[in-house]
Amino acid sequence: MIYLDNSATTYPKPKEVLTAVAESFRKYGANPGRSGHSFSVKTAMKIAETRANICDFVGAETPENIVFTSNCTEALNLAILGTCQKGGHIICTANDHNSTLRPIFELKEKGLVEVSVASPSKPNVLDLEDIEKLVKPNTYLICCNHISNVDGMECDIDSIGKFCFEKCITFLVDGAQSVGHKKIDMTKQHIDMLAIAPHKGLYSPMGVGVLAFNSKTKILPIKFGGTGTDSFSVNQPQNPPECYESGTLPTPNIIGLNAGLNFAKQNFNIIKEKFDDLTTYLNFELSNIKNIKVFTHPDNANGILAFNIADMQSSEVADILDQKFGIMIRSGLHCAPLKHRSLGTIEQGTVRVSLSYFTTFDEILKLIRAVKKIAKVNGDASN
Repeated sequence: MIYLDNSATTYPKPKEVLTAVAESFRKYGANPGRSGHSFSVKTAMKIAETRANICDFVGAETPENIVFTSNCTEALNLAILGTCQKGGHIICTANDHNSTLRPIFELKEKGLVEVSVASPSKPNVLDLEDIEKLVKPNTYLICCNHISNVDGMECDIDSIGKFCFEKCITFLVDGAQSVGHKKIDMTKQHIDMLAIAPHKGLYSPMGVGVLAFNSKTKILPIKFGGTGTDSFSVNQPQNPPECYESGTLPTPNIIGLNAGLNFAKQNFNIIKEKFDDLTTYLNFELSNIKNIKVFTHPDNANGILAFNIADMQSSEVADILDQKFGIMIRSGLHCAPLKHRSLGTIEQGTVRVSLSYFTTFDEILKLIRAVKKIAKVNGDASN
């Protein structure tokens, strides 16, 4: 099997992650923060270690502002719903995933906010120019997908973050496809909220997400319940991170996240260089095959590449790659409908290849050979 669907979730996971998760059941099996005995305290300290590690990695202000959620979708929901300002205006982008779009448009449907969608005016980047022209006096939140999960297009979060800082607009970055191989410093880049999908670029288990935010951003909880703190009160506590983390935390996944983060840190440059080299090579080779249309710009060498073969449905291509060649990729709309409307692929979808640390040059060569065969057969059949 050749696995090239790493934007959905990275596979395989590093041995360090597997070891950490298994060890968590033996060494950290208590409920963190729910009891005063030493086993519970020991587990809570391991959770705190992970918060501090994430805080340092993304340049956040304090570990207390690192919130664990069930996944990146919940992190984005917390960021968007928890900062809602009735009568305000939100700017999102055509590159955004439904995890961002759906909570935003839910607020719009309820008549709580206005929404504008920024589309990239350049083929390789969504930049400040695309955002700035949509700003209104009541704009309070700008949301950007750092790296598109469809075609790897990048958003210029540096210039947009600086603009938001100067205009006192909250800046939310969806880092699901960038954290782990792109340098992010929330303080220097003026990112107020950063959503992370650890099971992707941090090579962690599924079942845990992260929202990092700064102290000036006021977020209301969107779920309520036991936190292990202020238990005398029927009201939700107000101090982070506990006020956002009702219910038992997924301790094995968080401990696996810590190990995955350390793996990504240790191999950061290797991963970045591999993404650049293999994506660029794959783009060049596929672009020179008859009947192939590549949607990823050559400048966007972020480990994601989207293409189609003539008029074949992307799902048909994916099925052939799976059943005849043992190559696993993603097809369809990738939960990003506005992006596909902008690409003109809303009916056909796209075939998406996504890489990881474990992807090899030989696997990319085998993919190219397989795509050539499919394209040739399809071309011959249409003649």
